[in-house]
Amino acid sequence: MKIIIKYVLLDLLRNRIVIVYTILLAILSISVLGLDANPAKGLLSLLNVSLLFVPIITILFATIYFFNSIEFTELLLSQPIKRKSVLLAEYIGVATSLAGAYAVGVGLPLLFLVSGTESLILVLTGILLTLIFTSLALLIFVKWRDKTKGIGVAIGTSLFFTLLFDGLLIAFIYSFGDYPIDKAVIGVIAFNPIDLARVLMLLQLDVAVLMGYSGALFKKFLGSATGSIFSFACMAFWVIWPLLLSVKVFKKKDL
Repeated sequence: MKIIIKYVLLDLLRNRIVIVYTILLAILSISVLGLDANPAKGLLSLLNVSLLFVPIITILFATIYFFNSIEFTELLLSQPIKRKSVLLAEYIGVATSLAGAYAVGVGLPLLFLVSGTESLILVLTGILLTLIFTSLALLIFVKWRDKTKGIGVAIGTSLFFTLLFDGLLIAFIYSFGDYPIDKAVIGVIAFNPIDLARVLMLLQLDVAVLMGYSGALFKKFLGSATGSIFSFACMAFWVIWPLLLSVKVFKKKDL
């Protein structure tokens, strides 16, 4: 398993897309943080950039990579190696390389320009989003045989979580605004890892008022240490369940 992870990592370290992704993140980070003397505004702008680009680029790149590596996967499966080990090794290799790209592209500029707890939370949420959407890409890979359909599902998944989900949540809030739906809204938010990352970071910056209706609600619940643990636990769950489901499906998949 370690050898497979090493091979995937070495392959991706030479990948031009990963290198360009790292450089692009670094340029965006330095540009955004340098535009405003207020560190909080710079972090907010960088948060929006991360929430928009990281999920889409991660799930698209990972899905395409897994499909392009199908011959390599079949070769490994012809050896006395467990299917579970092959799949998890490929996931760890891809997720580590993309998370490393984010840590270098965003983490290093933050370390030199705006170091602090808020910057650390931003890097951690970005890495968690990378692990989550790589895990979802792996699930798409094992569920669909056709590469084109898989890429289509990956695009649809990223658009759902980045755009459509918030529209549905707003419709839910306006439709049931006359009822005590506070806890229900928190429960619904847990179904979107991007919203979890956004809320967690905004509360760290103490700008929950920018979140409108739900600002006070999340300030009350997620502003506490228990709420932060709840938010991180939900994001960890989003990493684990697609991964476990992928392994279960892959064990029975006829290649």
